[in-house]
Amino acid sequence: MSLTQPNNKRLSRHIFLSLLLCVSSVCSAQTAYPQKPIKMIIPLAAGSAVDNAARVLTIKMGENMGQAFVIENIAGSSGLIGAERVARATPDGYTLGGYNDSILTMVPHMMAKMPWNALTDFEPISLVGTIEWGMVVKADGPYKTLSDFINAAKANPGKLNYSSGGNGSPQHIGMALLTNRANLDISHVPYKGATPAAVAVAAGEVDAAMQGLGTVTALLQAGKLRLLAVSTNARLPQYPSVPTFSEAGMKDFTFNSWFAMVAPAGTPKPIIDRLNDEVRKALNDPSTKEKLQAIGVTPRGTTPTEFGVATRNQYELYRKLIQDKGIRAD
Repeated sequence: MSLTQPNNKRLSRHIFLSLLLCVSSVCSAQTAYPQKPIKMIIPLAAGSAVDNAARVLTIKMGENMGQAFVIENIAGSSGLIGAERVARATPDGYTLGGYNDSILTMVPHMMAKMPWNALTDFEPISLVGTIEWGMVVKADGPYKTLSDFINAAKANPGKLNYSSGGNGSPQHIGMALLTNRANLDISHVPYKGATPAAVAVAAGEVDAAMQGLGTVTALLQAGKLRLLAVSTNARLPQYPSVPTFSEAGMKDFTFNSWFAMVAPAGTPKPIIDRLNDEVRKALNDPSTKEKLQAIGVTPRGTTPTEFGVATRNQYELYRKLIQDKGIRAD
């Protein structure tokens, strides 16, 4: 046998080791994610309910994954600018989106032209939690109960007003549902984000607002706002003395929104699955769960498929509502 030709056993062993090295490299590349900090773009103002919840969640996720999450708020244009940044990002797991339901299921129906497709330009990761809502007024203002406010609005049609984070924002949609249900004539005053809209109520610039409780927690604790009612089926543990809308006279009126995590379309499935696992792990952490509940967020956690189906269903629900009401974004 020539010395230049390896025998079959040596050749087989070489091939086996090469294949093993290749498989190990692939596995290593997958399990090594993430190898650098992960950016989460939130197309909403800092201090919003989604922003506050994202910061709680990603701190725990970062601890578990060994890499920090960097939150970048890109507010404006009803979330279009920030969401487009996510849609156009490299689908490698290092740029994610932290969205509310408005961005994926409401805004697309309010625009004449969209720079991205809500159902095809993003990979669903998980529904993180539902954001509980309520109606707030100035703490030292004249309205002590929901009935006080409704009676004043009916006695003074067109003279009371409410703030929102912009035309077509969840604050706008929530109050539009309420005013339609109670047959109230109240003026809408849009602001550039949920947080400025909440501050406007506390400052007495406007009379009231429907707000995600995560956005107004600090103002409630500081005694700047009064919570008249919560739009949940039952009273919330963190606000046991605050009635539901049903208890306050608006039978069966409920409204909430949600916080979800998405990635650019085309992000590899192993990365999506890893992120989904990490979301669920963080949500199961008692401390994280307690912190989220304290700011009005009920932890959920879903599979990517479950979240995708829920998004499509709500997308169709709001399409009809927004078209029927003729609501347009800024």
